[in-house]
Amino acid sequence: MKHLFLFIFTFNFYLVSAQISFNTGNVQLDTDLNIINTHARTDLSAFRRDMRLSYNVSEKKLDYMSTNLRMAFGEIYLSLEISRISKVPLDEVLTVYKKNKSKGWGVIAKQLGIKPGSAEFHQLKNSTSTRKGKSKGKKHKNK
Repeated sequence: MKHLFLFIFTFNFYLVSAQISFNTGNVQLDTDLNIINTHARTDLSAFRRDMRLSYNVSEKKLDYMSTNLRMAFGEIYLSLEISRISKVPLDEVLTVYKKNKSKGWGVIAKQLGIKPGSAEFHQLKNSTSTRKGKSKGKKHKNK
């Protein structure tokens, strides 16, 4: 009985931790962000390097976002991409995030000028879809 309880607890933990509800208001965007999360967990150093180079963000800022704000990898990516698209400084995005994280990323994006159905929203969806494909682990060939 003890083993069964342990198995159920472990299974539920992994099931819950595998999918995050980003509450963007768009099912496909939430799915793509979960894929980014999964790939980042597989190769964290590649994810961090990609974020540093793509968004010119420091290691210290990435550490702050993951450790202090407890942001998932998909949320880190999303905050950087929203900052880029909306031309709002990252610190302002993080301030809005802290105040509204319980309401979800759809509310956060809207407050930062990315309205549902807008050109910026479509740009966010497209860039996230592209990023999820790029974040897949690359196979290295030995020559």
